Amino acid sequence: MTMQFAQYPSLEGRTVLITGGASGIGAEIVRAFAAQGARTGFVDFDEDTARALVADTAGAVDFEPCDLRDVKALRSAFSRLIERLGAADVLVNNAARDDRHDWREVTPEYWDERQATNLRHAFFAIQAVAPGMIEKGKGSIINMGSSSWWQAMGNMPAYTTAKAAVHGLTRGMARDLGPHGIRVNTVVPGWVMTERQKELWVTPEAMEANLARQCLPVPLEPVYLARMVLFLASDDAAMCTAGNFMVEGGAI
Repeated sequence: MTMQFAQYPSLEGRTVLITGGASGIGAEIVRAFAAQGARTGFVDFDEDTARALVADTAGAVDFEPCDLRDVKALRSAFSRLIERLGAADVLVNNAARDDRHDWREVTPEYWDERQATNLRHAFFAIQAVAPGMIEKGKGSIINMGSSSWWQAMGNMPAYTTAKAAVHGLTRGMARDLGPHGIRVNTVVPGWVMTERQKELWVTPEAMEANLARQCLPVPLEPVYLARMVLFLASDDAAMCTAGNFMVEGGAI
């Protein structure tokens, strides 16, 4: 399928920070912003893959290693990126892991670790960048949700709970930050064919069932998520906030 995608003049030169940007959807988002001429930085705990991405973009993007479960480390990494790139105009809270788990085996410790992995860092990333956006009088924050809880998927209750909570975070922060010209939205991916998904869970049977559920029977690729993120970051989405933007082929 041949696609022709938009170039957004409003993104050129803007500072964009992305969590979980080393691989999968995150890496596609990093490349997409770099191609728009944005000052792009990302954090991830997979240093080898992250540095390979920096090299692949010929150094057009910046990177700080960070385990986002450590809020102190998150703040420090963002501070270093902001020092080099300038105060953020755009934040993309992308980092997450959809590890499967049996509800009967979940311990309090595992539950807390899953929330730290999939939810907590998103709030503290917002807290870290919002003062700079307030000073500028504008900004765009994009949180990555999930179609999993909309579809009532099982076998990962800590993940679906965290992803459902992302929507509450989005709408509450949209209200709090709206008076400062800052927009906050959620992008909702369907089942996206990243390398991780292909290695762990994609089977012919699962793919057939998923495509049957989608209105558009075409596998979802990371590029489609990146394009929605670009739109929400740009001035073209100037009056979009507190919303859910579905990119799931009509599966919900």
